[in-house]
This record gives sequence, C-alpha cells and structure tokens, in this order.
Amino acid sequence: MRLTRRAFRRLLQQALDQLPPQVMDALENVAIVVEERPTAEQLRRMKIAQPNGLLGLYEGVPRTERYGNNVLLPDKITLFQRPLESAATSSDELKRDLTTTLIHEIAHHVGWSDADLDCMGLG
Repeated sequence: MRLTRRAFRRLLQQALDQLPPQVMDALENVAIVVEERPTAEQLRRMKIAQPNGLLGLYEGVPRTERYGNNVLLPDKITLFQRPLESAATSSDELKRDLTTTLIHEIAHHVGWSDADLDCMGLG
C-alpha cells in the first residue's frame, strides 16, 4: 500500500486528533515529522538490520530525565511512511499501525521504556 505524502499526513492528523488533551499537552516542544524512510545511521543506532524494521523514532530527552531550567532543543518524533505502509494491507490497518507507532514514540517522550511499553501491550 502506498499513499501520497499528503494522504499520509491526513492519517497522521486524524491520529493526533484522537489523542486525549493531556497527551497533546505533553507534546509541547515536540516536532512530529514524516520521513520516507529511516537513514542508515538511524537504523544502525537502533540496531535494526531491516530497512523497513523501524516505523518511528523518538529523539530527545524524555521528560523524566529533565532537570532544572535547562533550555533544550525541541524533541522530535519521526514517523517513517514507507515502512509503515509496507507493514499494512489496508488503510484501516495503516491507520491503526500509525496510531500505535505514534503512541509508542510519545510514550518514550514521557519517559516510558520499551519494557514498560511491553507490559502495557504497546511494545
């Protein structure tokens, strides 16, 4: 399944619109971007061998690790369009996977580990 960038961004906006207000409040100073694919460096850093194995990536300092009044650059959540599309067989499945990936990356921003996410069924 392949969408135009515009159609994919519409799905992303729908996913964002469904998030509770308190989750949206936690995204202050977080850029959410769409890239076609992860870079070789991102795959290497995440220790992922398959090019389509990375659906999303959080880059930044989790809120639980911030101390004092340090000024930080905006955090970034990147969603990788082509890997998400290749994992889905329908637009409904793509929307579900996009939403799950978005929530997973937001969870990293608020300080939840992969183990925490696995316990919640979001791993």
